[in-house]
Amino acid sequence: MHTSTVSPVRSGPSDLAGLKDDFHQLALPELQQKKEVMETQMHTLSAVLDSHGVDMHTSLTSRDGFPRADIDVAQVRMTRAQVARLRNDHKALMSVLEERLHERFASTLTTADVPRTSVDLSPAAEQQRHGTPFATVNSVVPGSPAHVSGLRPGDQIIRINHVSHLNHNGLREVADCVQQHEGQAMTVEISRSAHRDWRQHLRVSLTPTRHWGGRGLLGCHIIPC
Repeated sequence: MHTSTVSPVRSGPSDLAGLKDDFHQLALPELQQKKEVMETQMHTLSAVLDSHGVDMHTSLTSRDGFPRADIDVAQVRMTRAQVARLRNDHKALMSVLEERLHERFASTLTTADVPRTSVDLSPAAEQQRHGTPFATVNSVVPGSPAHVSGLRPGDQIIRINHVSHLNHNGLREVADCVQQHEGQAMTVEISRSAHRDWRQHLRVSLTPTRHWGGRGLLGCHIIPC
């Protein structure tokens, strides 16, 4: 007999608009904490399905059309319903969390992180002041840690924690740094095109995680400059 150890998940039809309204009442730390709880629950529920040897799409009936006798069909159905509910809740929460982080990100761009003296820099002046970019963000998956942090396709990476153009070793050091900091915030310095030949120097906080709903720890693809 397989049992689930997660907290009960609410039942009933999804109301994304209502969920977002509820989430908008929470402060940013509360949203982040709720996100971690949801992701832990989804991970635990996935383990329950794995213990039965099924996923969200595996057939629960035999070739004769009868419920399979080798698994607890009732529990699998209940677990699937919980997973589906959590995925919808997580989607709504991530939408609100993204809005909050973008608001905070935008506010920092007008204050300490991006002073006006560092916004309008030519490429040559920027490299002399901030360092040489060594990688370019090629793509960013919506809802991923990279997306939530504010990274955009076309951003040029100057530094990720201790990794720079001097020691990235063909981007291998980037991969090692990301794996070592799973669940921990990393500081990423980037150069972003602002207007014609002028660029911005920005600093964002990026937290690698494997439970955001997609592949990889970051949800972005970077290539050497």
